[in-house]
Amino acid sequence: MKVKIATAQYDIGFLENWQQYQSKAERWVAKASEQDAKILLFPEYASMELASLFGEDVYSSLSKQLAAMQSLHNDYLSLFQGLAKKYRCIIQAGTFPVETDSAVYRNRAYLFMPDGQIDHQDKLMMTRFENEQWLIQKGDELRYFDTDYGRIAINICYDSEFPMLARKQVEAGANLILVPSCTDTLAGYHRVKIGCQARALENQCYVVQSALVGNAPWSEAVDVNIGAAAVYTPVDRGFPDNGILAEGNLNEVQWVFAEVSLSACATVREQGQVFNYRDWPLQTAFAGCR
Repeated sequence: MKVKIATAQYDIGFLENWQQYQSKAERWVAKASEQDAKILLFPEYASMELASLFGEDVYSSLSKQLAAMQSLHNDYLSLFQGLAKKYRCIIQAGTFPVETDSAVYRNRAYLFMPDGQIDHQDKLMMTRFENEQWLIQKGDELRYFDTDYGRIAINICYDSEFPMLARKQVEAGANLILVPSCTDTLAGYHRVKIGCQARALENQCYVVQSALVGNAPWSEAVDVNIGAAAVYTPVDRGFPDNGILAEGNLNEVQWVFAEVSLSACATVREQGQVFNYRDWPLQTAFAGCR
């Protein structure tokens, strides 16, 4: 079964009110739906533009903005739940910093299903900025999600640079990994991009990256954003020679579309020129180095 994916190069903006955010979110979803996209991916921390609704004293403070945004959490869930149902698509809405305990925040990627169900993956590997300045804590569970198109998983930005996370998800049956990302340097963008391509190569699966773009000088958290969205594939028979099925133009505001067939992963693992997925366990034969 083939499915069209839309992955966003989403522009962070300064909002006047909640209604403006609602309208912006629906415009993006509607535009993807017009192209018959059924799986939509937004970037990491795309929700941080909501901090602009609370005034300078809040949006210029790393801690105050996290606390203030909790008052919009339920509205955020209702908005994307409604959009997924209305447009009959799966939406990974980027990430939202969720308070899971008193003053304890996790970077959470929600997955909204067409039937109204909501699930999530928390970020597991935290960057220095998240750890040392923003004080956002890591999640504690690696998950996968069953959909009408097959089993999928989520690696949030830096998570994609650690091969064992994706490996466990793929061994559990996930053939599509969604990677919402937010990077403030060209090097950061390329680190995530290289991680995504490596995960697609070694697991012979699809990996989809989205990127936050544009500048938000008013924000202490996401003031500079650099990147491009793409759909990465195995590098073998039946796939692009460079492993890139679709890729956006750096820093442009756009959707990037590609049609994928998750069943093709099983085929390449059985009939490919190489057996990256099958041969993974052979590494354990080399326990040490001397």
